[in-house]
Amino acid sequence: MTEQLADKKCVPCRGGVPPLQGKELDALHKIVPQWSVVEQHHITRAFTFPDFKQALDFVNRVGALAEEQGHHPDILLAWGKAEITLWTHKIDGLTESDFIMAAKIDRLSA
Repeated sequence: MTEQLADKKCVPCRGGVPPLQGKELDALHKIVPQWSVVEQHHITRAFTFPDFKQALDFVNRVGALAEEQGHHPDILLAWGKAEITLWTHKIDGLTESDFIMAAKIDRLSA
């Protein structure tokens, strides 16, 4: 199921739609269980690496993917660590595109 989600394309949010909640949110979270859902508002995941260079290389790949998808996460880069946070700013909450992007990022880290 993760692969199916990762094969989808992020869709720009134009606003006016409610953020995901309840069963819809739970179903998508089950597909990317390594991500933490925080207050039904955003999802986050920390990735660890043996050194700064590999963390930076990963962040650069995530950045290129974000540009390609038009869906830009918050990224914290530290020595041996990259923390990614996703949510849809236009509605100040989560949409399917956040989970699509999470699945695509998971694919990059594999």
